[in-house]
Amino acid sequence: MYDEYYAGDTVHPKREIASVQSVRHIDTIIQGEAFERILDIGAGEGAVLDKLNKRRLGKSLAAVEISSSGIKAIKARKISNLESVEQFDGYHLPHADKSFDLGLAIHVVEHVEHERMFLAEAGRVCKKLYIEVPLEHTRRLDRAIRMSGPYGHINFYTMLSFENLLKTSGLTVERLKVFPHDLAYEQHLAGRTKGWLKYKVRTEFLKIMPKTAMRSIAYMAGALCSSH
Repeated sequence: MYDEYYAGDTVHPKREIASVQSVRHIDTIIQGEAFERILDIGAGEGAVLDKLNKRRLGKSLAAVEISSSGIKAIKARKISNLESVEQFDGYHLPHADKSFDLGLAIHVVEHVEHERMFLAEAGRVCKKLYIEVPLEHTRRLDRAIRMSGPYGHINFYTMLSFENLLKTSGLTVERLKVFPHDLAYEQHLAGRTKGWLKYKVRTEFLKIMPKTAMRSIAYMAGALCSSH
């Protein structure tokens, strides 16, 4: 499914906008903590790496990706601080133990059949991990499966099940936060007016009634974890 996943450009603008909000989430979670060597695990077409490089987050960047089309797209970006780009099988990372200060798995785990195997391997290679997933296990799970299934989502999380996954994968959760979509993302998907309304509803609902909001609407969760 994933070999030619990044060959077309129909969803490229969406991925670029999504990468901006993901880097903002990273900034929020790490709270100014410095990481010299960063590995993007499941780096896609390199959109997040490109933003990290421009923001000078990390002195040295590296990428692993399962898709050959993703590898090609990453290399085409010519990211200045990117030291290595390697293809992997999804479960075995071609790097030594604790060779990176921070590993990123951004909207990857929802695609992975053996989540704990994946996270344990990421924890082997990285001292800390930032993991981000969509929280799609709402009252409308049937809709989430129907809409996200064609994009390879096979795991659907609540905040509680996501946190449990991290803890049962040998990770210590240092910070965990729920994020709504950015305004730019909502407007890209729904148009200027409707996107603004969706942004306001999603954001205010989360502030006022967080538990009810997360049972009703899909959000995102980001976690900074340390590995043993």
